[in-house]
Amino acid sequence: MPEVTAPYQPGTPCWIDLAAPDQQAAIDFYSQVFGWTGEIGPPETGGYAVCELHGKPVAGIMAAVPMGGQPAPPTVWTTYLAAADADATSQAVRGADGTVLMPVMDVMTLGKMCIAADPTGAVFGVWQAIDFPGAGIVNEHGALIWNELNTTDPSAAATFYKAALGIESSPMEGADNYYSLVVKDRPVGGMQPMSEQMPSDTPSHWLAYFSVADTDETVDKVTAAGGAALQRPFDMVAGRMAVVSDPQGATFAVIHPKPMDQG
Repeated sequence: MPEVTAPYQPGTPCWIDLAAPDQQAAIDFYSQVFGWTGEIGPPETGGYAVCELHGKPVAGIMAAVPMGGQPAPPTVWTTYLAAADADATSQAVRGADGTVLMPVMDVMTLGKMCIAADPTGAVFGVWQAIDFPGAGIVNEHGALIWNELNTTDPSAAATFYKAALGIESSPMEGADNYYSLVVKDRPVGGMQPMSEQMPSDTPSHWLAYFSVADTDETVDKVTAAGGAALQRPFDMVAGRMAVVSDPQGATFAVIHPKPMDQG
């Protein structure tokens, strides 16, 4: 079902957010491309915008500003993995040779979070839900459908995510050198080695995929709104996809999935 009403199993991607130098411009761009609604939030939330699709939370957009003496975050989409206990997960990250970049913090009564990096350098968030479980709608036009780890060392990454978050990995049938990330016997994401088509200095990273009704039409919307097509639409095992960037440089993928049970 596209609508999410139950809590996410620990280890499952449950939320995404974007840090953008121009927050309002980012909200306007994604509203134009995906039909989201959103506005800059109140000062007590740091202006964080919870964007919605069909009245359900779909993604967050915040201003990329320096905080706590730290430089402004990069302009990227961050994938958050669900956790039953953010503090315990933070300790597990360190114990599995990962790095905690932002320590566990309370987000009002919504939940607890931290930001971490795996041993190959891919940055991700951890979200312990209290009042806010995460994305309320997935797997339909304009909503999150897949999260993919592109890594310099799949073996090291697989070992880390199993130890720190209980995520299993296994080769995906019909896809060479591609792995399913599995929680409770259910594929929740993918993993692959870094593509030779990527610039040589591209770090390991998580890539968010949004489901779209028409990949080519969506890419046209992206470019018309000032974004760029990094990888033009092409057909692959799961559907027709493209990799694009928004006008401020944040990269994401769009895909029109082949008809199948998306879970």
